[in-house]
Amino acid sequence: MSIILFNQCVHQSLLFSSRNTNLLSVGMPNCNFKYSLVQVNTTNKRPDTGSSSYKTMLGSSLIQTRPNCSVTTPLQFVDESENKDEEKPIAFEFKKYMFSKANAINEALDKCVSLRHPEKIHEAMRYSLLAGGKRVRPILCIASCELVGGSEELVMPSACAIEMIHTMSLIHDDLPCMDNDDLRRGKPTNHKVFGEDVAVLAGDALLAFAFEHIACSAQGVEPQKVLRVICELGRAIGSEGLVAGQVVDLSSGGLSNVGLDLLEYIHVHKTAALLEGSVVIGAIIGGGSDEEIERLRKFARCIGLLFQVVDDILDVTKSSQELGKTACKDLVADKLTYPKLLGLEKSREFAQELNRQARDQLSVFDVEKAKPLICLADYIAHRQN
Repeated sequence: MSIILFNQCVHQSLLFSSRNTNLLSVGMPNCNFKYSLVQVNTTNKRPDTGSSSYKTMLGSSLIQTRPNCSVTTPLQFVDESENKDEEKPIAFEFKKYMFSKANAINEALDKCVSLRHPEKIHEAMRYSLLAGGKRVRPILCIASCELVGGSEELVMPSACAIEMIHTMSLIHDDLPCMDNDDLRRGKPTNHKVFGEDVAVLAGDALLAFAFEHIACSAQGVEPQKVLRVICELGRAIGSEGLVAGQVVDLSSGGLSNVGLDLLEYIHVHKTAALLEGSVVIGAIIGGGSDEEIERLRKFARCIGLLFQVVDDILDVTKSSQELGKTACKDLVADKLTYPKLLGLEKSREFAQELNRQARDQLSVFDVEKAKPLICLADYIAHRQN
């Protein structure tokens, strides 16, 4: 068994990996996290035998982690076959990294979606696109590209395109015919400002321009890679990706005879698919090998589901002011959520296990280059909005 030990001033966590760990399936439709989770039998704690089909048991050795990756700290790798006192210092300022990448992305988005004729539609596009946000998806795209040897400049058009598509999904998701929300990123939603008709068109325009931007602005990227990126992105958001998750989500509200299989299907597609596409696209443009790309795909699928589990938890534990969007929205709509099916505490345990599985996939990469993704996974796990 190998152990990754993080200095307590940053993570205070132990992460266990084993050769017996089951890897997640490569094909998205067949992905089932519930049955790929590993039991960690580090204590005499007995598994929960209640009615829930949740099958993960976490020993007390998995300590609650903390999201502050901004402190420069040593990262130690300890192996049973090696001297456990040996340290490999790794310095990384996560907040500085996120701020720098987000600024670069915001500048690029501002340039590529400028205010031009017809002004109303471009104003609506820019209203939601430049409204702030964490920029997690484009940063993941850049980080994975740099991990396998690529550059920020090379991948930036694709990173921007991913954020355009994410923004489109938010505009459409907030519409009265969908989730019917009035608040997004602390501001009135697009249709509340511009009307439902313009909001629909603004989303459509962002979706179309995203693909155009990849095809026309990916300077220095081989045509085969551009084609592969377009295929990956189309698959992630189409009728077997994001749209599939959205449709099943809409039709499952209020149902009582559903379980984790359906909930996982919804969120692997609705939320995780675009996060997965973000990471994979970065790796493709960066020149990653097929093996590296699949490792990163599995990493992304874990953090994609993790993102939604945390989102469900925050929806019932934070206020609208803290979230920047309407709190308890899913509860009021009687939607399927992890706290609803598992309870709050086991939802948190599940999030912790997904974070651990995500980290396992990065173990084959150079730790110096992987540190942004390691901290991004922690950030997703411990975000507060």
